[in-house]
Amino acid sequence: MSDLPVRKKHYKPWFNIDLRNLPLPGLVSIFHRVSGLFLFVMLFWLLWLLDTSLASPAGFAKVKGLLGHWFAKLVMLGLIWAYLHHFCAGIRFLLLDVHKGIELPIARATSGWVFGVSLVLTALFAWRVLW
Repeated sequence: MSDLPVRKKHYKPWFNIDLRNLPLPGLVSIFHRVSGLFLFVMLFWLLWLLDTSLASPAGFAKVKGLLGHWFAKLVMLGLIWAYLHHFCAGIRFLLLDVHKGIELPIARATSGWVFGVSLVLTALFAWRVLW
C-alpha cells in the first residue's frame, strides 16, 4: 500500500436547465411529455364540453357560445398543437424503439420534422376548425 495521501476530487454540480442548451431531440422529448400532460389535464374539460353539448339544444348553444370566445379558441389551438405534436413525436419514438433512425444525423433530422409537421398541421387544422 502506498503512503501517499488520497486526494478526493470535489466536483461542483452543474445544473443548467436552460432549454436553449438542449439539442433538438431533447426538446422533442420534453415537449412530448408536456403535451401529454396538457392533453391529460384538459381531457376533463373536453369531456365536460362534449357532455354539455350532447345533453340538450340549450347545452349545445352554451358550448357553441363558449367556444366562440377568443380565450377558448386559444386553448383549443393549444390542444390541437399538443395532440398533433404528441402524435408525431410518438411515431418518432416508436421508430426509435425498433432501432430505425437512431444515428445522430437522422435523429436530429426527424426531431426537426416532428416540430415542422406538427406546426404545419396545427396551422391547417386551426384554420379549418377554429376560424
